[in-house]
Amino acid sequence: MFDLSRIPETVRSEGGLSRRLFLSYGAALAALPALAAQSSAADRKVAFAADPFSLGVASGDPDATSVVLWTKLAPKPADPDGGLKPESIAVRWEVATDDTMKMIVAKGTSIATPQLGHSVHAEVRGLKPDRWYWYRFTAGDAVSPVGRTRTLPAPDAEPDRLRFAFASCQHYEQGLYTAYAQMAKDELDLVFHLGDYIYEYPNSPDNKKVVRKHTGPKDGKIKTLADYRGRYSLYRGDELLRAMHARCPWFVTWDDHEFDNNYAGAIQEEQPKGKVKADPAEFLTQRAAAYQAYYEYMPLRPRSLPTGPDMTLYRKAAFGRLAEFFVLDTRQYRTDQPNGDGVKPLVGEALRPSNSLLGKRQRDWLDAGLIASTGTWNVLAQQVMMALVELNYHPKPGYSMDQWPGALAERVSLARFLADRKVPNPVVLTGDIHTNWVNDIRVDDRMPETPVVATEFVGTSISSGGNGSKEFAGLEKLQAGNPGVKFHNRERGYVRCDVTPERWTSDYVVAEDVTKPGGTVATRASFVVEAGRPGAKPA
Repeated sequence: MFDLSRIPETVRSEGGLSRRLFLSYGAALAALPALAAQSSAADRKVAFAADPFSLGVASGDPDATSVVLWTKLAPKPADPDGGLKPESIAVRWEVATDDTMKMIVAKGTSIATPQLGHSVHAEVRGLKPDRWYWYRFTAGDAVSPVGRTRTLPAPDAEPDRLRFAFASCQHYEQGLYTAYAQMAKDELDLVFHLGDYIYEYPNSPDNKKVVRKHTGPKDGKIKTLADYRGRYSLYRGDELLRAMHARCPWFVTWDDHEFDNNYAGAIQEEQPKGKVKADPAEFLTQRAAAYQAYYEYMPLRPRSLPTGPDMTLYRKAAFGRLAEFFVLDTRQYRTDQPNGDGVKPLVGEALRPSNSLLGKRQRDWLDAGLIASTGTWNVLAQQVMMALVELNYHPKPGYSMDQWPGALAERVSLARFLADRKVPNPVVLTGDIHTNWVNDIRVDDRMPETPVVATEFVGTSISSGGNGSKEFAGLEKLQAGNPGVKFHNRERGYVRCDVTPERWTSDYVVAEDVTKPGGTVATRASFVVEAGRPGAKPA
């Protein structure tokens, strides 16, 4: 039954919900089918005109005894329907303890439905903790590539080490995914992708300014389910990205470009003068399409299946007692950016106590999880920069209203919670900003004389922005005005983390040229946090 309480407060009128919005929202909620096995599909013989596993395989959201395995049937990935008829297809999966797939320990069948773009999200249960496994899919006579995945250590285990990487922002037109070639060599346990997996922008009109071209509408941003599916298929067609997905399990969360730049909940970003914002009903219908496509293409458990324009993405995972991860969603529940968005002083609307990036339910969930955590390290994997950094290299000095300064009261409250509850070793992982940062977090970063309570590692983009730079003219001024900023540069790449019970090491891995194949990769800087001593130091 359609639940009015699920409608964001930001789109309710004073007199109640408009009939048009109600009908549009209700239609979006009804658009997704229940995930139920269809026996007829298991008996149907299928043949494909081309490889149905063109988008590869992936795994994600592991725990100590289970993991989700992903694939999507698409013999013609550029077509909105993947080149398939609107009928369900049985997809068999196998899990083995060896890469030759001889020692099978689990197998089953999932039904790829046309309603969900013939995607597969197979939850494999009953696995052993802290083990590597290999897996593959079969549909008709076609067999997928073999992927590698793993389970997490048991909740009461005390692992000696965890190696993982986090990445974000991979604009297809602006650069190659060179960084993933190195990441695949790093022998990682996990990958965290912090958002902007795709970009919704239209095709660039200037071929000289792009490395490769978007497909899709040429006269505007992608908006329909078919548009979003096409864009994800384009990105997933990248060989380096596919290979990295097959190397180890991923935890994913979105930022804004998976839907619409700088959106806040159900509110579209500020529009240029003379351009009208989208109708709220149409905007939510578009959000439903964006969220469904995201689910279809990501290695997420069925519990994340969206209900129209709602999708529960925040969740947690524990790597034994070594680390507790809280994967956050700072887009779906947030209030509108204050002061008209952009870089503005911390005045006026930015000081409203009600401003939020998390929303009440997610914040309560986070607080409860942090209190109950038994992890040596407590990690917030999220989207936008948490440090209160005055961007004084800007023409107009100020703070980003799209980042945590736009919800100053909530930001201070969260940092104070970490300090007052003595949450062990808080670490924040951040993407979004296309640059590298290492930041000390205080309750209020404008008071550098106060104690450091957490450390923030901000990773640059995989490709967004094209080639960056090691340094820039305003670096000294930026760091002088923000003592909590320990490192900053503007190259492309990712952050590789090596975690033990005693210390956390973050390596800033950079791709020196993302505009040409075969670009070199280097470790630009490394920082260490000692357990029990918040704040980062050069390694």
